[in-house]
Amino acid sequence: MLDVHFVVNCYGSAHSFTRSFPRAPMPANSHKRPNPAELFVPTKSDISTIELTPSEALTAISVLAVAADGQISEEERQTLAANHIRLFSSYSGEHFQELFKKVLNLSHHYNPAEVFAVAKNALTPQLRETAFAIATDLVLVDGIFTQEEKEFLVELAKALEISDEMGKKIIEVMTIKNCGQNF
Repeated sequence: MLDVHFVVNCYGSAHSFTRSFPRAPMPANSHKRPNPAELFVPTKSDISTIELTPSEALTAISVLAVAADGQISEEERQTLAANHIRLFSSYSGEHFQELFKKVLNLSHHYNPAEVFAVAKNALTPQLRETAFAIATDLVLVDGIFTQEEKEFLVELAKALEISDEMGKKIIEVMTIKNCGQNF
């Protein structure tokens, strides 16, 4: 378990949170960054029995993004935790743990393309943009924007059916947020 303590200053009042996040073992099929063509290709498997809520789908896409390079760094864990604390602030710690465990369990039983397909289908177009923004933040959290990461994000935006204009805006903002010191 990773216990993360946050103090969030929102509109002048500070809120303190401590959340426990399971140390995420890497999904069985994620020993290297998946080829986006493989990750985002429609699956031929019967995934119709898998149901995700929008919150589970956002979490699944976040986990796929951080696990895409084959490892989850401490920076990625903390950014994942911070993003999810904001999004799921109404969830009890126990409820959040169940959500996270369900997503990790899916990643052990299904390949990343299957998990992605189910997650995408559970999201509205607006929540797909949110998922893409979170994924972009996670991919760029180390402050380095490699060509491989750029290709991954471009393919993710296409797979989530995000307009080129919106995808570029999100990447630009997250690049400024995470990579500004490298310019």
